[in-house]
Amino acid sequence: MQLPSMRQLQFLVALADKGSFVAAADSVFVTQPSLSAGLKELEYILGTQLVERGRKGGEFTPAGKEAVARARVILSEAINLKEQVRAASEPLTGSFRLGIIPTIAPFLPPDAVPLVKKKYPSLKLYLREEQTARVIDGIKNHELDAGLIALPYEASGIESEVLFDDEFLFICPKGHELSYKRNLTPADIDLNELLLLEDGHCLRDHALSVCGSSGTGAEEVRATSLFTMTQMVAGGLGVSLIPKLAIDAGLPLDGVTIREFNPPISGRQIGLVWRKGSSRTKEARILAGILCPKPD
Repeated sequence: MQLPSMRQLQFLVALADKGSFVAAADSVFVTQPSLSAGLKELEYILGTQLVERGRKGGEFTPAGKEAVARARVILSEAINLKEQVRAASEPLTGSFRLGIIPTIAPFLPPDAVPLVKKKYPSLKLYLREEQTARVIDGIKNHELDAGLIALPYEASGIESEVLFDDEFLFICPKGHELSYKRNLTPADIDLNELLLLEDGHCLRDHALSVCGSSGTGAEEVRATSLFTMTQMVAGGLGVSLIPKLAIDAGLPLDGVTIREFNPPISGRQIGLVWRKGSSRTKEARILAGILCPKPD
């Protein structure tokens, strides 16, 4: 039985990514006729039409879309095979792709990446900042080897390990009434004043959970990052909860008052996630220990 070649699958994925035969051919360093012939042969091998060709280019059939999705996995597995065999003979060499959520990535120790490079000069570390759902999808699709996210987060086919607890601190504009309250607790927060990150950020859900609410916080006010949120607080638009990880890393807090809760509140857990059964788990743990070390 004749099977598709890796090169043919590369042609198929290139066409899906680039959207035209010319651009796809350029991306894989072949002529357009060669790419078209390779795709025709792939269709013959699979016994079905994958691309409907027209004057404006090609459009994928339902079978073609399914073939593209499978081809991505196969090509990714082939890459992983090469890297994992290399890793088995010499760990922490080749490339390693790590996804990190936006409420962690900017607050990694400044010397962490240089330290990785110094310790493992044969390793090419690629960092991708994405929201949690995209990190998980990237791991499942073999586009990422592991991820640093906030736990808990349940996803099929994904394993996780808690690195450390991240305390939540309260911030408010200077002079706010809660600046002076003794024994501050989350119950003291007026949810109508609570500023949150926009939808898609897991920190939003964690903050609401700490406050014992499934609501929405201050209406019509959403921040795109922790930097923006602290500026909003300083401007008197409301109050918020900030991870201690960010504050310890030097998040600018001009114009705000920082308060600890009594008792302290663990708002989230910083964790490592990877694909179930991945042979790179040990490497992921080593890198996580350098990039996101447990606070003192």
